[in-house]
Amino acid sequence: MKPFFFLGIAVITVLSIAQTEPDLSSHQPAGEYENIHIERIANDSNQTSFLIWIKNDVALHKHEWHTENVYILDGKGEFTLGDEKFITKKGDYFNIPKGTPHGLKVLSSAPMKVLSIQSPHFDGSDRILISQPE
Repeated sequence: MKPFFFLGIAVITVLSIAQTEPDLSSHQPAGEYENIHIERIANDSNQTSFLIWIKNDVALHKHEWHTENVYILDGKGEFTLGDEKFITKKGDYFNIPKGTPHGLKVLSSAPMKVLSIQSPHFDGSDRILISQPE
């Protein structure tokens, strides 16, 4: 009986360490920021994951080589995805295929907080701003 007890404790310990994840709902930026604050939370050759806080807006841009998946953790905004505009809020998820123009205007009084997962690995060099007609 004792060997099974110790084996059970070992398995529970390994599983609890392997499944440790940051609490994204309560995580806040370390300091003050002007409009956008970005924290990388995971990274490998296949993807880069970010927590992003946005106070005002994200300029219309695209990624030539990257697909982006976004999950809204807090806030409300008007999202532009290609030729469409729609209201997005906490709990919404969307996929942004590579080459698709996208941007955001925050509508909530508090900043929007999003989980953004770029694939493959993202170093920031593939962010191409798109000028908008006035």
